[in-house]
Amino acid sequence: MKKFTNVQDIGSWRDAVKEALEIKNNRFAWQHLGRNRTLLMIFFNSSLRTRLSTQKAAMNLGMNVMVLDVNQGAWKLETERGVIMDGDKAEHLLEAIPVMGCYCDLIGVRSFAGLTDRDADYQERVISQFVRYSGRPVFSMEAATRHPLQSFADLITIEEHKIKERPKVVLTWAPHPKSLPQAVANSFCEWMNVTDYDFVVTHPVGYELAPEFVGNARVEYDQRKAFEGADFIYAKNWSAYSGDNYGKVLSMDRSWTVDAEKMALTDNAYFMHCLPVRRGMIVTDEVIESPRSLVIPEAANREISAQTVIKRMLEDL
Repeated sequence: MKKFTNVQDIGSWRDAVKEALEIKNNRFAWQHLGRNRTLLMIFFNSSLRTRLSTQKAAMNLGMNVMVLDVNQGAWKLETERGVIMDGDKAEHLLEAIPVMGCYCDLIGVRSFAGLTDRDADYQERVISQFVRYSGRPVFSMEAATRHPLQSFADLITIEEHKIKERPKVVLTWAPHPKSLPQAVANSFCEWMNVTDYDFVVTHPVGYELAPEFVGNARVEYDQRKAFEGADFIYAKNWSAYSGDNYGKVLSMDRSWTVDAEKMALTDNAYFMHCLPVRRGMIVTDEVIESPRSLVIPEAANREISAQTVIKRMLEDL
């Protein structure tokens, strides 16, 4: 595997989950693959789970790991072509990327959406330049439009906990005080759509996601109706996608907060969220602290999704 930016790169999702569970049962069995190999993790944005889980996954495989926080430990980087660099950015990504590639064997990149220019965000300019110019296999640790390592971990978690062959999985919008990207929601839709799950997306009017990500999911604007009979509830906020409203917070309607009354409409569903989570906005304490909350096992599986991807890349070197 030369790159990992979306669900298509993983191949058969069933085979990927099977491999992930094998890795989970014996995390250190493939250390020979990473011996004398180096992973460079590049962060344009802050991170907790992604940074720790990906670094741990690489260490499990015997790799050396270097971490670069672009906004704190490097020159400010220009990402646009054709600009006159007379401002505060001292180096262009087109020189920085191949230089980074000289020092490592694999590259992981994390770069969020700017939420001001939809076309620029959805062209994935940052990570696409790493894929094109680094000369190394590149994987996404979250990009402007997708977060595939998170969605892979979500899929592993659902497969571990489902009791029905075809569970009902609901992605629900929930309120948040800040403008957030669509990346996690987009990616979750993309990964759920390759399965045979009964998949539903629910959100207020105005929060429609890009059609290419919604795919075959059923869209339901009545949150309570969407929750009926669900086996998994995945809560996430995202800002508006459409037109002039791109990147805007249109509503902080607290009636969309996931609470015990809404969870009671489900078929004893599990609660999921990628974290970090705003308690009292996204979800109530009662729900996130309940025995049906999977937020910690889900976060733990971030190590496993990352290790599966890195292992496959090492095998192809």
